[in-house]
Amino acid sequence: MYGAFSTNTMVFKHFPKISEKLPFIALGEFPTPVKRLERLGEDIGISSLYLKDDGPSGRLYGGNKVRKLEFLLGRALLNSVREVMTFGAAGSNHALATAIYARQVGLKCISILTPQPNAEYVRRNLLLAHAYGAEIHYYQNPVLLIAGASYQLLRHKLLRDRFPSVIAPGGTSPLGVAGYVNAAFELEEQVRAGLLPEPDSIYVPVGTMGTAVGLMLGLRAAQLKGEVIGIRVVSSIFSNKRLAARLFNQTGKFLHGLDHSFPLLACTEKDINLEDGFLGPGYAHFTAEGMSAIRRIKETEGIKLEGTYTGKALAALIHDARKSDLRSKSVLFWNTCNSRDLSAEAAKVDYRDLPRNLHSYFEKEVQPLDGKGEIDDQSPGGA
Repeated sequence: MYGAFSTNTMVFKHFPKISEKLPFIALGEFPTPVKRLERLGEDIGISSLYLKDDGPSGRLYGGNKVRKLEFLLGRALLNSVREVMTFGAAGSNHALATAIYARQVGLKCISILTPQPNAEYVRRNLLLAHAYGAEIHYYQNPVLLIAGASYQLLRHKLLRDRFPSVIAPGGTSPLGVAGYVNAAFELEEQVRAGLLPEPDSIYVPVGTMGTAVGLMLGLRAAQLKGEVIGIRVVSSIFSNKRLAARLFNQTGKFLHGLDHSFPLLACTEKDINLEDGFLGPGYAHFTAEGMSAIRRIKETEGIKLEGTYTGKALAALIHDARKSDLRSKSVLFWNTCNSRDLSAEAAKVDYRDLPRNLHSYFEKEVQPLDGKGEIDDQSPGGA
């Protein structure tokens, strides 16, 4: 589906030449809602605190990956491939979202996965990936991953006479990042409609950096003043200011090349606000601060977050509210956590149908803090 843009693809209303050149298939339900977090704001000392909720961004599965997949799967369909290959940790939300939406558009998903700390959501995502037809391969270290992924690419080339379309971890590439450039223009429309004031600060978790960088670029292109405050939830090897600035500039040049009216904006490391103090022991290790933040927003607003990404980002926001005066500022928390309940689908799968080297996630205990963010009302949700 080439140039088949939905009416909610805001950036392409401003830069229509892009729609003639960029692959796209409509998957999501946009715009996603905004909500004032009045009770949480009063609790932590922010008088103007809002939520941009990408939890219900897709009918089948929500979160922040849907916006990227509209372009990445659009490219795969344009190139007439039959399969996509992507990468992530064992409980990767991106790998799951790719499997779900690839199946919806008639493509097969090959998931190349690596180890991570155990959690209930890891189990759920693995079961769901199998339920939605993903071909799962699990490798214990980077050397095996590189060898295994190379082997699978060649094997599928021989089987299908075409290489699978490769989607980077997290869907983060200039094409995928365009999804969050568009999200910034969606936010601009909501500000203009009076649904929320123009944010001074926007808090978002940062893994592969596509969401935060896309928002940064889109906000500047839309001439919004808001500063994106990224909360790093992965190792600095994969997420740092140098890589973020490079991705910003690559994506800006990419979009400017498609439509010269899109402003050619420059970014340096000094322009990146990346907070490093909330990762804890490492990626997907839940933290006491993150679990506390999850309980707090659940109790005050009835919103469910998770411990790998959004809980840590909210913990950073709460910490900043305590250490500095944010009461007079407009603060936006961007929820990237899926809110679609797929527990019934997961329950249909026997974990023993998964590759044998994944069985340990179901046979060993989850990490100690898993579940510590829950309160009595354990309504279903996703990471």
